Amino acid sequence: MRKVPEVLPHDEHNAALIANVHPPDWTNPEPAPRYNLVVLGAGTAGLVTAAGAAGLGAKVALVERHLLGGDCLNVGCVPSKSLLRSARAFADVRDAERFGVNVPKAPEVDFGAVMERMRRIRSRISAHDSAARFRDLGVDIFLGEASFSGPDTVEVGDTTLRFKRAVITTGARPVALPIEGLAEAGYLTNETVFSLTERLGRLVVVGGGPLGCELAQAFCRLGSEVTLVQQSPQLLIREDPDAARILTDALQRDGVRVKLNARAKKVSVSDGEKLLHLEVAGGEEVVAADEILLGAGRAPNVEGLNLEAVGVQYDTRKGVVVNDYLETTNKRIYAAGDICMAYKFTHTADAAARIVIQNALFLGRKKLSALTIPWCTYTDPEIAHVGLGERQAAEKGIPIDTFTTPLAQVDRAIADGDDEGFVKVLVKRGSDTIVGATIVARHAGEMISEVTTAMVGKVGLKTLATVIHPYPTQAEAIRKAADAYQRGRLTPRVKNLFSRWLEWTR
Repeated sequence: MRKVPEVLPHDEHNAALIANVHPPDWTNPEPAPRYNLVVLGAGTAGLVTAAGAAGLGAKVALVERHLLGGDCLNVGCVPSKSLLRSARAFADVRDAERFGVNVPKAPEVDFGAVMERMRRIRSRISAHDSAARFRDLGVDIFLGEASFSGPDTVEVGDTTLRFKRAVITTGARPVALPIEGLAEAGYLTNETVFSLTERLGRLVVVGGGPLGCELAQAFCRLGSEVTLVQQSPQLLIREDPDAARILTDALQRDGVRVKLNARAKKVSVSDGEKLLHLEVAGGEEVVAADEILLGAGRAPNVEGLNLEAVGVQYDTRKGVVVNDYLETTNKRIYAAGDICMAYKFTHTADAAARIVIQNALFLGRKKLSALTIPWCTYTDPEIAHVGLGERQAAEKGIPIDTFTTPLAQVDRAIADGDDEGFVKVLVKRGSDTIVGATIVARHAGEMISEVTTAMVGKVGLKTLATVIHPYPTQAEAIRKAADAYQRGRLTPRVKNLFSRWLEWTR
């Protein structure tokens, strides 16, 4: 008998969530004689693949063992951004006095209400990923464990699905870091932290990547004492160092204790509290906490798929092996999303799914490497990035010129009180070809798409200087960076020619 996943706490919102994304009374349909596509896994990549293919007239089966919507809906983007919004609301009230607004008393956080709001929002959004909705789109939904059983078959319980093409979109999951005593002490991950109903007094977050930074700031603003532990010398190691420094300062102002160059060695338990032993410069430090949240460590969901039976090569750490067309080592089987890709974002899973549809159904030759991929860490301020950074450009031997606009030079940012940040655009030296950009701003994620669009459309930085931006907006910083490029073209020789022309025409 199929086991219905449990989502805690048991309340009306989680009941509605389950009813949408793993209905307890769901009956799997009678399978078609053969499917154009059988999709294993109903996270973002699987849902987009299934809906897109069915919309084009393909016969599609979608198999999910847990919850439709995958990490993004259930334990990722949706709950985390709902939590971040509540944390930002608190910070706005806390800091209202600097805008001339006097709050009669210190703001208080009702943590239970914050988490209840998150669950309500998640259940509402779950309708978009529901089994009923995808059934109505023409997709055959099968709830249960899937495994390959032959060159063109997948087994789901006692049911056999025959396919012309198959797509593996089973995603990834958090795994414990190799820290002595961690498993015995217990820990939280993104799969369990959103089930909390009571505020933690003290929280240690291990890992200074996007998840770790976002949740460290959120829980600190919501009233927990938070320590963020990062083994490397900067947070967000893929990001511009200048951006990471601004974020570190922002977290510390909020009250987060940031520990850089600190390696978690072991965990012990004493008198009901968890003690994280850190190796730091000069010796050892012990941090006490009520809970430890792992903000790093992922493993691909390759177990149980019987990939050996169909000749699909995989690695238990990196996932399914694919080429640039997202084909596996079995040319009839494709993969997309966290199961096979280095960039583990919802929007890259979506983009990869669109590549799979074209390549698997229409003999397309769309390449993953052709994508221009932006990303954003949704701290306050946000850090958004696309293309190369200065370090990556140097590693690739690409000479660049960098044009930076501090938000302190942008009128709207000053008026908003959001003047800590910048827009940094990199162009290939000797041209206006944009090779990358980093934006640090409260709404950087909303701003980066202008630069991404320019890169995809092969529009140079000098063209962005001609784009009229409404005044006043923070996005005007992008035009200011483009103006800086234009000014850089005014060499002494060009200025001299202009001066002589103006003098002649006077």
